Amino acid sequence: MTAEVSDKAAPAGTRCGFVALIGAPNVGKSTLVNALVGSKVTIVSRKVQTTRALIRGIVIENNAQIILVDTPGIFSPKRRLDRAMVSTAWSGAHDADLVCVLLDAKAGLDEEADAILNKVAGVDHEKILVINKIDLVAREKLLALAKTANDRLRFAGTFMISAQSGDGVDDLRRRLAEMVPQGPFHYPEDQMSDAPMRHLAAEITREKIFRQLHQELPYQSTVETDSWTERKDKSIRIEQTIFVERESQRKIVLGKNGSTIKSIGADARKEIAEITGVPVHLFLFVKVRENWGDDPDRYREMGLEFPKQ
Repeated sequence: MTAEVSDKAAPAGTRCGFVALIGAPNVGKSTLVNALVGSKVTIVSRKVQTTRALIRGIVIENNAQIILVDTPGIFSPKRRLDRAMVSTAWSGAHDADLVCVLLDAKAGLDEEADAILNKVAGVDHEKILVINKIDLVAREKLLALAKTANDRLRFAGTFMISAQSGDGVDDLRRRLAEMVPQGPFHYPEDQMSDAPMRHLAAEITREKIFRQLHQELPYQSTVETDSWTERKDKSIRIEQTIFVERESQRKIVLGKNGSTIKSIGADARKEIAEITGVPVHLFLFVKVRENWGDDPDRYREMGLEFPKQ
């Protein structure tokens, strides 16, 4: 992974490195990124597989800058988009300085976690085991899970956390700061993510689609920010297009008399305004783009490599 080094001179003795978060879908990677950063930089949804590209959260801890790579959840790919997401996840692990392997305390070492441990053994970096959702499981089960995982793979450390409540997150952040390599900061100290605001705004709108529509539709939709205009009164006017694959899906997103799209827009506008700190005027459009999942340009916009097959 590469990044431009910040123009701001870093103090002597600084550390900086990329930390990839690897795990099965819905294990809590995005929630952990947001908890470590202390602000929302990646979308979070109860539906699995919401993260499509490597979105980085940036953390300053003491004299260290930790660049978190929130990879797509690793699963058995079926479609072209699935294959691109899994490939991106593993490339993120191989390119990072450290790897955090997340396990769901409740799910334990199920088939998905077992396959990930097998494959991550081939990643040539120090690895930290992070057992998430500890508030849902008895202590005895947690200790047994930690022992079994450490017997399988050599971890540099084991952390038991609840990304949702924040329990154990501070200890993990401090340990990551100690483990990233020495070197200057890659980003300005006040920057929390390298994802442009236009992209983050599109991700926020896509999250609201996930939350409001529980059919298969969200997996066949994408959001693009068409325009971002800063007005004289300091407010921002944003135009976004939600692309779906069929006319029937467009009608679902619009809802009766436009009720669904209005609700999605209201939720997205509120959150974008909270992040930017200024009033936001958000305008959403829904268009049909057949087979967008097979369009190489869409993959490039999402930061994914287009699989040939």
